[in-house]
Amino acid sequence: MHSDGNEVHVSETEASGGSKEGVVRWVLIISILLAIGLLSAIWIFGAATQGDVEEEATVTGAIDSAAGGSGDSTDSVLGVEAAETDTVEGGATDDSPLNTIEN
Repeated sequence: MHSDGNEVHVSETEASGGSKEGVVRWVLIISILLAIGLLSAIWIFGAATQGDVEEEATVTGAIDSAAGGSGDSTDSVLGVEAAETDTVEGGATDDSPLNTIEN
C-alpha cells in the first residue's frame, strides 16, 4: 500500500483481505457431485429392493393385485364391479361402457 498525495493505492490482495485460490469453487463442485451420487444410490437401491408390499403402493401394482388377486373384472375404476352385459329394450346387448338412463 502506498500513497500518492491524497490517493491511497492498495493491491488486490490487500483490498480483499485474503488470497484467491478458488477453494470454495472446488468445495461446491465436489459437494454437489457427492450429493447427486448419494441421492441416486438411495433411489436405485431402494427401487431394487422393493418388496411386494411396496409394489402395491404403485398404480401398476394396484392394478395387478386387483386383477390377479381377486379375479373380478373392473370397469376401469378400482373397486367397482363391471356388469357382464347391459341389455337394452328388445333383448339386444349394449356394448358401450356408459350406463344410459332413459326417462
